[in-house]
Amino acid sequence: MGYTAIEKMREWNRERFGKDVGPFCPHTGKKEKTGMDLKSAALRFLEERCEGLRFDPAKEKAEADGKWTGTSMAPEQIPYNMQMDLDRMCLGKELATFIDSGSEEDAYTVYYAYLEMFVGKNGDSQSMVELLSEYERNASSLLMSHRDHYSHSVYVFALGLAIYETNAAFRKTFSEVYGFRDKGEGSRSACLFLELWGMAALFHDIGYPFEIPYEQVLAYFEVDDKKRGEDSVYISYRNIDPLIRIGKADGKRLEKLFGRNFSDLVEFLAFGIAGRLGEAYGVTEGKIDRVIRSKPGHPEMNNFYMDHAFFSAARLYQEMVKILKSSRLRKEHADVLTAIMLHNSLFKFALLGYKTDHLKQPLKAELHPLAWMLMLCDELQCWDRTAYGRNSRKELHPMAVDFDFTGGQIRACYAYDTEAKEKIREHGERLRAWEAEGRKGEAPRLKAYSDMADSDQRFTTDLGKIVDLADCPLTVTTTLKKADRRKKHVYLSESNFLHIYDFAVVLHARYSYSGKGKMPTTERMEEEFNRLSLEYKLSNMNQAKSFDRYLNAIDSFYTDKPVDFDMLDAFTPEMVAVFAPMEHERWVLEHQATGWTPGDDYETLPLAVKGAAEKKARKDLREQLRMHKLMLSPGTDRKTIRRHYDALSPEDQGKDYLPFNSMLKLMKQYDGVRIYRFLLNDSDD
Repeated sequence: MGYTAIEKMREWNRERFGKDVGPFCPHTGKKEKTGMDLKSAALRFLEERCEGLRFDPAKEKAEADGKWTGTSMAPEQIPYNMQMDLDRMCLGKELATFIDSGSEEDAYTVYYAYLEMFVGKNGDSQSMVELLSEYERNASSLLMSHRDHYSHSVYVFALGLAIYETNAAFRKTFSEVYGFRDKGEGSRSACLFLELWGMAALFHDIGYPFEIPYEQVLAYFEVDDKKRGEDSVYISYRNIDPLIRIGKADGKRLEKLFGRNFSDLVEFLAFGIAGRLGEAYGVTEGKIDRVIRSKPGHPEMNNFYMDHAFFSAARLYQEMVKILKSSRLRKEHADVLTAIMLHNSLFKFALLGYKTDHLKQPLKAELHPLAWMLMLCDELQCWDRTAYGRNSRKELHPMAVDFDFTGGQIRACYAYDTEAKEKIREHGERLRAWEAEGRKGEAPRLKAYSDMADSDQRFTTDLGKIVDLADCPLTVTTTLKKADRRKKHVYLSESNFLHIYDFAVVLHARYSYSGKGKMPTTERMEEEFNRLSLEYKLSNMNQAKSFDRYLNAIDSFYTDKPVDFDMLDAFTPEMVAVFAPMEHERWVLEHQATGWTPGDDYETLPLAVKGAAEKKARKDLREQLRMHKLMLSPGTDRKTIRRHYDALSPEDQGKDYLPFNSMLKLMKQYDGVRIYRFLLNDSDD
C-alpha cells in the first residue's frame, strides 16, 4: 500500500542506471503508521487507503516506452500516475500543516489542493472559497452569535477521513451503499469516499454569506433581550431562480442519470432526500420540497431562522455545473448536495422531530453515509474556532481537542483555556446551588463547557439523538490547558486573504524571468504558473504564506489599511541576512516532507542524449529522481541547515531572497498593500 507509482518509477530507474537512485517516498514515523489520533489517522487514510487515486491505466500503457505524460516542474517530465501519487502526497502534507496550525492560510492550501485534484484546475472556484473567508471575517462581528466556518470545514474534512480510517463498520456501510464488494477494505471505495466527502465537508458552509446578513438585521434590532419571533425585523430572499435553475444540458444529463426531468434544483434535492430517507422517516417528496422552498423566502415558517444549508447546496451545484460541465455529473453528486442540504436544520426539524414529543430514530449511516458523517463531524468540530459574534466572544468554547479513535470508538477530550478557570469555578458553584435547591427552573449553563462537563452530558446526548452512534461509540471529557497561541503563527500582517494565489504567481514568474528584463503581463504569468504541477504551485503558495513570518522577524508587517508607521520600500542587506536563511530552511523542510533527497546524480548519470537535448534531459531526470544538490537529509537540525545556507554560493543564496524584492514591488498592485516598520513615525513630535 502507499505510493505505488513512485515505487514503480524507483524500480524503473534502478534497472536503468544499475543502482538505487530514487525516487523515494518520505519517511513515515511509527506514530503516523499506527497512531489513533486525528492527524495520524487522517494522513494514514490518504497514504494507505487511497492507493491508485486518479490513476489512468491507459496513459500508463502509452508510457511503456519511457515517454512520460505527467507534469512536475514542466509537462512531460514524469509518469502520469507518479504525478497523481505526488498530488495525493501534497494534499496530505497540506492537511498535516493545517491540523498543526489551524490557520486560515493553511486551510486555503487544503482547499486549493482538493479543488485542483477533483474539481477544476487553474484556480477554478477560488473566488468562492475566498469570499466565504473574507465575508465571514468582516461581517460576523456584528452578529450576536457566530464562529468561524472556514477553518472549521477543513477540520470537519480531516475528522471524516480519520473516522473512515479507524471505523470498520462505517467503511463496510459506505462500501455496500455505493456498490463495492471490498467491504470497505479496498482502495476504490476509499478513493470515492475521499472525493465525495471532500466536496461535502469543505463546501457545506459556503452558504453562510446568505445567512450572515439575515442574522445581522435580527441582531441589530434585538433590543431588551427580545427573542426572535413575530416582533422581529427580518429579511428574506426573492428571485432565487439563478440559484436553483437547472440548465438544458444539465437537465438532460440528470434525466439520463435518474430517469426524470427536474424543473429546478429544489425538486432534485427533494427527490434525492426522499429516495434516501423518505420511507424511514415517513415523509414524502412533496413535503420535503415545500419545506426547502420555504427556506429562503419565508423564515417565519422556519422559526425565524435562515438555513445556510440551502444556499450552500445551491451555490455548490451552480459551481459544479459550471466547472465540471454536464458530462462529469454523476449520481453520487446528488448525495453530496443532499447531505449538505440536510446537515443544518432540515433533517433535525422536518424529518427527525428534534425537540418535540415525536422524536424519531437517529439517522443510521446506511441510510445516507455522507449525511451521517457530515452531521457527526460538524458537531464534533467545535474546538479552535474563532468567535466573531458578540455573544460568542463571551461564551466559553474549547480551544483544542485530543482524539483517540481506537477500536472504532471516538474518545474526545476537549481542552479549555486555564485562563477561564475562575469562570468555570463560578459555574460549578451556581450548578451546585441549583442542585441543592431542588433543581428548580433551568440548570445554569456555561456554553459550551457545561454541555460537555456537566453530569447530564448534553453534548453527547443531543448528538446521539441526531445520528446513530451504536457502531461509533462517543465519549466526551474535558480538561484545562494553558493556551499556546503561537501555533497559529498569527502576525500583524493582514490584507484581503493575503492574495496567496496572486503572490504565488508573481514568485514563480520572478524565478522564470530573473535578469530577463521586465516582468510579463498578469495573464502570461498565470498561464505559466498553471503549467506547473500541484506540488510546485503549492510550493510557491507556501513561500508566499511565509512572507508575514519573515516580515515579523525584521520588525515589519504588511497591510492594506493606512497606518501611521514608516513604510518600507526596499529590503536592506541586514534584513536579507535575517529572512533569507529562514526561507532556505522552509524550502529544505518542505522538500523533505515530499521525499526529495540530497545528491547530484541527475548531473552525472550517463544519458543517451547529448548536446542541447542533454540539458533538458537532466532537468527532467532531477524530477524523475526527486533529487536536488541543495537538499539535506531528513532529520537535519536547524543549526546545520543554517550552516548549509551560509556555505552556499551567492547565486544560490539569491534564490532565497531575490524573489521577495520583486514581491515587494508587486504587492502594491494588489488592493494597495504596503509594508511598514514597527517603528512609529515621529515626524509630528
